[in-house]
Amino acid sequence: MEKLDRVRRSIGALDRAVMAKTQSRLDNLTKPLGSLGRLEELIKSITGMTGSETPPLANKVIFTMAGDHGVTDEGVSPYPKAVTAQMVYNFLRGGAAINVLARHAGARVVVVDMGVAEDIKAGAGLIIRKINYGTRNMVKGPSMTRAEALKAIGSGIDIFESEFKKGIDIVCTGEMGIGNTTAASAITALFTGRPVKEVTGRGAGLDDKALAGKIRIVEKALDVNRPDPEDAIDVLMKVGGFEIGGLAGIILAASARRVPVVIDGFISGAAALVAYKLHPTVKDYMIASHCSVESGHKFILAELGLKPVLDLDLRLGEGTGSALALCLIDASAKILSEMATFESASVSKKVS
Repeated sequence: MEKLDRVRRSIGALDRAVMAKTQSRLDNLTKPLGSLGRLEELIKSITGMTGSETPPLANKVIFTMAGDHGVTDEGVSPYPKAVTAQMVYNFLRGGAAINVLARHAGARVVVVDMGVAEDIKAGAGLIIRKINYGTRNMVKGPSMTRAEALKAIGSGIDIFESEFKKGIDIVCTGEMGIGNTTAASAITALFTGRPVKEVTGRGAGLDDKALAGKIRIVEKALDVNRPDPEDAIDVLMKVGGFEIGGLAGIILAASARRVPVVIDGFISGAAALVAYKLHPTVKDYMIASHCSVESGHKFILAELGLKPVLDLDLRLGEGTGSALALCLIDASAKILSEMATFESASVSKKVS
């Protein structure tokens, strides 16, 4: 708890003075005022996050955190639990969607075993911070102990701090874990106050009958555990996942270092909610990469007050949406740093 409190104390406000200077430069570039829309909004917010008028975005890191979920015993996913470990190996071999899109965006992928149900063999790009061999079945009691919840968040903080020493200008969140949309649905229902049926989606491809069963499972888990929505640790402990806690730690630690955080989809959004409930200011350091087709994601974005950069009907996770958004974020930074002003280009301004 001491580590978490230290990080929370270090999270400060956006640099409004730098943002004002950025706005002034944007208004003097060779274009009509505001004509580059969201690109202008993106870079202005990033200068406020970093406190730099020319924020470097060369060192991009995507944290893809993996963990298994005991609730898969209830048949909430069409895929077996073994797929989590299998996909981790796919990440390490560079063959998954996140690897392809990270290479395209010029980002480095850091894969973390937060709680996979089997031992993963060490490999390049893998960090092992296993809290346990998957969470417990949330319909039978808490997913984890309070100590495990705090350890998951603390591990995320430690991992970010370690990688930050190697150089991070912007960070993306991603995850892998069969059954984790069930945990994310429970977290979303609690923190947004929306009915379970509104925030629970098909995950990896459930049919109508299986989706109805998944909704009942989430409702039962909330009824059995009675998480306190005013206590983010209690919510994570009772219906969360180790990878969700780890990502919340990443978000908190990055915000404390004034590093922009590009949030991926539904599960990353649930982690963002946990971080937000632990320190509301972290939302100012978040960029929503996209809006997932998972029904609960739009409610997460509304709760955080974030507008997604993309809307591509994505629902894969892994950090894929955040990797794609990096391309537009790069473009916004180049607009600020490379575009000519009216004065430097000898172009006449708008006549009043």
